Amino acid sequence: MTNLPRLIPTGTCWCGCGTEIGLGSFFARGHDKVAEAAFIAVKHGGSIPQMLHANGFGPSHSVTAKAVEEAGWQKCPRCDYVGAPASVRNHEKKCTATKGN
Repeated sequence: MTNLPRLIPTGTCWCGCGTEIGLGSFFARGHDKVAEAAFIAVKHGGSIPQMLHANGFGPSHSVTAKAVEEAGWQKCPRCDYVGAPASVRNHEKKCTATKGN
């Protein structure tokens, strides 16, 4: 996993709206998605493919495979679904696929 700096919540929403929030949180409810969309708009013209390409990902270099290799993501043992561990556990409860079918 990439060695990232330790960030400390400040009590103010990190999307830049100025909302005061409880200590231990970076964003007011839902503002993480607002900040994410704004970042993609500012840096990549609102385009996920542009963002992936700018970071070396695309059809021949899978961002999800990299997440499994380096970021603790997992694969469903019964199908091709990948995600964070909690997401895969939730998916597995509903997955009826069998590998190879």
